[in-house]
Amino acid sequence: MKAVVCTKYGPPDVLELKEIEKPTPKDNEVLVRIYAATVTTGDCEIRRFEMPIWLWLPARIGFGLRGPRKKILGQELAGEIESVGKYVKLFRKGDQVFARTGFGLGAYAEYICLSEEGMLAIKPANITYEEAAAIPMGGLTALHYLRKGNTQRGHKVLINGASGSIGTLAVQIAKYFGAEVTGVCSTRNVDMVRSIGADHVIDYTQEDFTKSGETYDIIFDVVGKSSFSPSLRSLKKNGLYLLANPGLSQMVRGRWTSIRSDKKVIAGTASEKIEDLLFLKDLIEAGKIKTVIDRHYPLEQTSEAHRYVEKGHKKGNVVITVEHKSPGDD
Repeated sequence: MKAVVCTKYGPPDVLELKEIEKPTPKDNEVLVRIYAATVTTGDCEIRRFEMPIWLWLPARIGFGLRGPRKKILGQELAGEIESVGKYVKLFRKGDQVFARTGFGLGAYAEYICLSEEGMLAIKPANITYEEAAAIPMGGLTALHYLRKGNTQRGHKVLINGASGSIGTLAVQIAKYFGAEVTGVCSTRNVDMVRSIGADHVIDYTQEDFTKSGETYDIIFDVVGKSSFSPSLRSLKKNGLYLLANPGLSQMVRGRWTSIRSDKKVIAGTASEKIEDLLFLKDLIEAGKIKTVIDRHYPLEQTSEAHRYVEKGHKKGNVVITVEHKSPGDD
């Protein structure tokens, strides 16, 4: 099978398309023929090994000292089950599925073996493989934090980084929960963020939301670029500051703030439960949320997709499409 392989850390050019052996599912696994995957900012960080200094050593041990231990990157995908292990009960051949592999990686390939008990579910019936592949990472992260914030009707919620893979889904999920949503993004994304349901949109190149005088029940920073103290001042009493991508300083200050004031800071790793993936599936099929796709690249151009994502201007998601030869093709 074809796969994009990363043998060492570095720029996008370290990604190489190679022919490798097709995997065989274990007794509790399914073999998925991949039709779509995504390139996220996190994928780029793993590829070039860009980690906070306090995470450098454990991450290096976990991911690999001289190069990625798991050579095929990619953390979310959609495809069709080609075969199942003999003990698999939840899925069958021909099922259309979408999945989050997380740090198991492996999505930049024609095939992957996944445990039936992992973050794997039947694909929403009303969207394409490309749209389905763009749901798990952003959707699960957004859902985790908005639930941690107990987001509900009447809340005023500000989402900083509203135009990315997490932010676009966070806007829609917060709206589903009944909140009044303000999205913060760049000039080129204002119309898109408004189109997915944001009640108010702030162009950060023109206005600093912390200086507007507005206060919010929840500030959800998905990109880690909001100013800590000014953001706290923009919270109402008992307000929540949600940090999906915190630095060490923010985590330390956040813990101290949560102890010393009526405002709380929530940071850390988002938990992932299959029930949440199924909840997102239901929302999609009900037409409550949708994915935003900026660009498509074929598997052969994965390095170009990484190069584009690293520019930091993607709108929603960047998708990798995987084409398979028909039987009898050369």
